[in-house]
Amino acid sequence: MHEWMADNSHTPHIVVDTSVDGVSVPMEHVKDGKIILNISESAAHNLKLTNDGVSFRARFSGVPFDVWVPMQSILGIYARETGQGMIFSHDAETADHIEPPELSTDIEETRSRPHLTIVK
Repeated sequence: MHEWMADNSHTPHIVVDTSVDGVSVPMEHVKDGKIILNISESAAHNLKLTNDGVSFRARFSGVPFDVWVPMQSILGIYARETGQGMIFSHDAETADHIEPPELSTDIEETRSRPHLTIVK
């Protein structure tokens, strides 16, 4: 998904459950136990996508931070421009109950709320 979004000039964002053990993100940017991370090449430096997780270095409010997100903490991925993407679930029974978090009030008003769709 990340590669497809980048190839189509979209900005990939991931939704992360910060309550999962091992998540390393700036906690001051967490809202309702979740954080939305821009993983585009221009925002996520040294981006590594592996079967274990996602790691990169980014700036949050001008301060550099090394991010580590275990794969089981990633709730979904979507393109900022279209809101289209995928929600991931490790438990099929709870997949229908995952709600995408609302965008931070710090994000420009012109951006629309993501419209994630469950793909089975």
